[in-house]
Amino acid sequence: MDKKQQRIGIFDSGVGGLTVLQQLYRQLPDESILYFGDTARLPYGTKSYEEILEFVHEIISWMLTENVKMILMACNTSSALALEVVRKEYDIPILGLILPGARAAVQQGKRIGVIATPATVKSNAYRRAILETDEQAQVWQVGCPEFVPLIEQNRINDPYTYEVAESYLTPLIQQQIDTLIFGCTHYPHLTPVLRGILPNTVTFVDPAVSLVSATAQELEILGLKNNQPAQPTKFVVSGEPQAFAELSRQWLGYTPVVERFDVSGFPLSQSLGVKTGS
Repeated sequence: MDKKQQRIGIFDSGVGGLTVLQQLYRQLPDESILYFGDTARLPYGTKSYEEILEFVHEIISWMLTENVKMILMACNTSSALALEVVRKEYDIPILGLILPGARAAVQQGKRIGVIATPATVKSNAYRRAILETDEQAQVWQVGCPEFVPLIEQNRINDPYTYEVAESYLTPLIQQQIDTLIFGCTHYPHLTPVLRGILPNTVTFVDPAVSLVSATAQELEILGLKNNQPAQPTKFVVSGEPQAFAELSRQWLGYTPVVERFDVSGFPLSQSLGVKTGS
């Protein structure tokens, strides 16, 4: 197969990465995709750095055996904690969400709120990226540990979800933010809930949009952009396939065929494209 026609691999802990997938469909409709949801080990946002790095190594090592041409971390926690490490270890383009999201945010406002998983907040990755882009910006971050489980349990319209969201957003409202970054790919699914709590003057920034724009540029630069009809998206999860298929239907508009593969303990030695000496 021509390398241009190989799939782009994207991964997340669950359905959050579907927000990136939807942007790929919109911006790069000719690209074929391999989507992996690590549903057996979600949420990532409460895991340690060592655990996240191990998960990412296993997923990337497996994806390389699937002959992907590029990998997108459709997970802010992985992007914040592991992106720079694995970029040095694998001979394949790997893109993350943090920098594209930060650059998009500073174009919108100066008082920037970030809602993210506790691990992403603790890493300060968004704060650093925002201030490196615009040192005049002000940044407030809030860890939202309950959001991912509520979304994965399909409880978006539950009154409890609204209560939780209000408690997370109150400190940001008090700081009079003008911009809010969805610092987790799951969070755009909560847009109607968040819009009902925040002032209408607050602009939402979904880093998935900017990540896929950056992906398009990278494909052009590397001569990897596909010009043939895309293959159907291949969905793989580490947990229960049917649960993922049923949950994702509301955002995809169809029920995907989902395979199961347990990447836990997937050996690095079996992967292709590991840089020599890594």
